[in-house]
Amino acid sequence: MKRKIISINEELCNGCGLCASACHEGAIQMVDGKARLIHDKYCDGLGDCLPACPTNAITMIERDAAPYDDEAVKELQAKKAAEAGVKPMPCGCPGTMAKKLTVAPAAPAAKPSEPSARVASEQKSQLSQWPVQIKLVNPAADYFNGADVLIAADCTAYAYAGFHSDFIKGRVTLIGCPKLDDNKYYEDKLSEIFSINDIKSITVVRMEVPCCSGILSSVKQAILNSKKIVPYREVTVALDGTIVSDK
Repeated sequence: MKRKIISINEELCNGCGLCASACHEGAIQMVDGKARLIHDKYCDGLGDCLPACPTNAITMIERDAAPYDDEAVKELQAKKAAEAGVKPMPCGCPGTMAKKLTVAPAAPAAKPSEPSARVASEQKSQLSQWPVQIKLVNPAADYFNGADVLIAADCTAYAYAGFHSDFIKGRVTLIGCPKLDDNKYYEDKLSEIFSINDIKSITVVRMEVPCCSGILSSVKQAILNSKKIVPYREVTVALDGTIVSDK
C-alpha cells in the first residue's frame, strides 16, 4: 500500500540516537552507528522522530510500504521491555513509563511566629500574563514586546518545586506538551511571536524524557525563521525535580 513513512539519509545522520529514543514504536534502531528503519510495519508515519533529529536526516515521504502493524509494535515493545527488566505503559513511550519518585521528608511545621512560617504564607504566583498555552496566546499581545520569554514543557512546573521563583518570575510564560501537540504548529506560532515582537531573551525548560525534545526543535527553528539573534537558555529537568542541564 502507498502511505506516508519516514526516510533516513544515512549521509546526514550523525549517530546521535535521538530519533531512536523519540520513536515510541521502536521502528528506528542504531545499526553500525547510523539510524535505520528496521521495518516498515513498525513506522506509524506520524513523524515524532523528525523534531528530534539535529541534522534533518529524517524526512517524511510517501511510497509503497507494508501497512503499520500495531500488534507487531506491541510485541516488539514487550520484548524490549523484558530485556530491560521494566514494564512500559501500553503506548510504549519511555516518557510515559510509570515511575515512583522519592519525595524528601517535609520539614517540621513551623510555629506561626517563626520566619519560615511567614515566608510560606507569603508565597505568591509569579505568573504575569494569561493565557499561557502556546495555542491560545495572541502573537500581537502587548506583553511580548521587550519581554523575556519562558517556553516550558508543561510537566516541568510539576516536577521542579521552585518553578515560579526560578523560571516564571520576570518572564512571559508559554507552555505546551511536545508529545501530545503538533510541534509544527508550535514552530509556526513561535515564529510569528518572535518575528513581530522585540524579544529580549528566550528560556526553554523541558523534561529529560526523549519525547520532550520536540519543544527544543520547535523553538530553535522558530528563532531561525524570525531571522533574529536572541539570548537563549536551555534547561533540562529530571523526573525527581533536579536540574540535570542548564546551558
